Amino acid sequence: MTTFELLRQKKLVIISRGVAVETLLKAAEAMANAGVCFLESTFDHRLPNAIEDNCNKIKALKDALGDRMHIGAGTVLYPEEVRAAKDAGCEYIIAPNTKESVIAETKRLGMLSFPGAMTPTEICQAWDLGADMVKLFPADDVGMHYITNLQGPLPHIPLMATGGVNPETIPELIRRGITAVGTGITVLRRDLVEAQDYAGIAALARQHVEAVNRALEEAQK
Repeated sequence: MTTFELLRQKKLVIISRGVAVETLLKAAEAMANAGVCFLESTFDHRLPNAIEDNCNKIKALKDALGDRMHIGAGTVLYPEEVRAAKDAGCEYIIAPNTKESVIAETKRLGMLSFPGAMTPTEICQAWDLGADMVKLFPADDVGMHYITNLQGPLPHIPLMATGGVNPETIPELIRRGITAVGTGITVLRRDLVEAQDYAGIAALARQHVEAVNRALEEAQK
């Protein structure tokens, strides 16, 4: 099974933003034990060493977790970040926007491309530029009815919803045609991260995994 096929099956990506590497490694281990298979580590463009910072995290995650977790880079805005992420061991690139040079470099290097878009025009543009899946962002601002309406003319374009994703909304998003979901703060909750409460993080991760499984079971009925 390819990474993309597995993502379409598991449907859940956890987003790590601003978590220190030592804490992130322990949190990732806890999430892997809870059934999470995909983790996105984001670039923080406020940092003067944003590339070095994130790529160190990606390398550490790959070394610690191996094949147990598929690691991607998030908030990728520039082609040089794509190249650095590839060198660090990433398998997929996620962005909040659609940028032709980022998509082209991602595909040239053999990685999966998940650019961000919101309107039908933007979604189609991302798809035509070579996206493997388009990140609908921010999904909670457009709402469930909007997602249903997109499925009419654009059912051939797989969408990843981010924003407003939690165990309560995951089944509804999947019912309405969303291929995958991404969330960070509902699993890597700031208070749990600061307290280094890895059992708490694992419990939240398990709730999200179970929500996906529940939606898939309902779809088979």
